[in-house]
Amino acid sequence: MTLSVEDQEALEQAYILLEHPSFAAKVTNIIGTPVEKALSVLPDNWSDKLMTSTKGALSRALDVAVATLNYQHAGEASNTAHKVFTSISGALGGAFGLGGLAVELPISTTIMLRSIADIARSEGENILEVETKLSCLEVFALGGPAQTDDGSETGYFAVRTALGAAVSEAAKYITERGMAETGAPGLVRLVTQIASRYSIQVSEKAAAQAIPIIGAAGGATVNLLFINHFQDVARGHFTVRRLERSYDPDTIKSAYEAISAIERQAKEETTSQS
Repeated sequence: MTLSVEDQEALEQAYILLEHPSFAAKVTNIIGTPVEKALSVLPDNWSDKLMTSTKGALSRALDVAVATLNYQHAGEASNTAHKVFTSISGALGGAFGLGGLAVELPISTTIMLRSIADIARSEGENILEVETKLSCLEVFALGGPAQTDDGSETGYFAVRTALGAAVSEAAKYITERGMAETGAPGLVRLVTQIASRYSIQVSEKAAAQAIPIIGAAGGATVNLLFINHFQDVARGHFTVRRLERSYDPDTIKSAYEAISAIERQAKEETTSQS
């Protein structure tokens, strides 16, 4: 099947949102310090603590996704309202520096999850379905690379494929048994896989807020960038899923890969000319 002009343009925009995440670049522009340098201010043992906090935040968000995202309403997504609430939580967290992250992260993650769900709903998803709720959680893994990534694991469809088995297992478990046993292997596996990617953006956020001059005002700004980033990723993700419902999924994947090939060729030609 051939995509309509409108749908081809929507897919191209989704590709840009999904393959060119820019959270680190935006943070660098705001704080005036490269994120890599800002990361050096984090304590040596911060990585393990950060992963624990990230997994805890995602686990709580998963509870919310399954138990409370039970609304369907018409209209566009309420992005602005979610940005305001996330900025407030960032201001409160920034006021307490790194020590406030463990308290602030679950709150901001949950607010972002509800924003992601709102975007999913605006793209025609049924938020009442468990699979859709887990797809909302999946967005946190699509916002950037994992520490263990190699070149074959960084593309949008590669990440979806890597998470596919865990998402299906978790959806089946929740459908059959509910959330009574959050330590079920399928749920733990899904949260761990998502956390390995989400923690990269969390570490960049934490590093920015750890800069002495950032404080509460900077924490609000960083969180605004944070939710902007994941709202963009969510828009791209659920645009692709919407198109997959209108066309054959393989058609959308092929069209997406064609966009990637054109971009790659253009970069090679630019490099060869320079």
